[in-house]
Amino acid sequence: PLMPPPLPDHHATSLVEITRQGGILLVKPAGPSIGQREAPIIQEAVMPYVEEMGKSLDHVVMDLSGVTFMSSMGLGMCISLRNAAVAVKSDAILFGVCKELLGLLSMMKIEKLYKIAKDQRHLDKLIK
Repeated sequence: PLMPPPLPDHHATSLVEITRQGGILLVKPAGPSIGQREAPIIQEAVMPYVEEMGKSLDHVVMDLSGVTFMSSMGLGMCISLRNAAVAVKSDAILFGVCKELLGLLSMMKIEKLYKIAKDQRHLDKLIK
């Protein structure tokens, strides 16, 4: 069977920006909210990267700096992406999470599934 062409190292749509750098996959949803419409589309854009990178994937970084609200679908997407990362022995990191969103993630116990980078320096430490 023909192999699909490799995914580009940078892919941006109106809902999400995906950047692959070495073993790091940076996922930056556009926000301000990730709801029923956005979550499956973002997830569908990210999954092929996780699959293509496979064991060479070291870190999945979700940059939520543009996001202020997530519906249950958005939270579900966070869990799915984290599970996909763990399946290839990669770690999942949340970055740029605002207070409100962090409160929501904590309430749903989702923050326990991720490492949370408080700022760029902390993130750099986590992905070294």
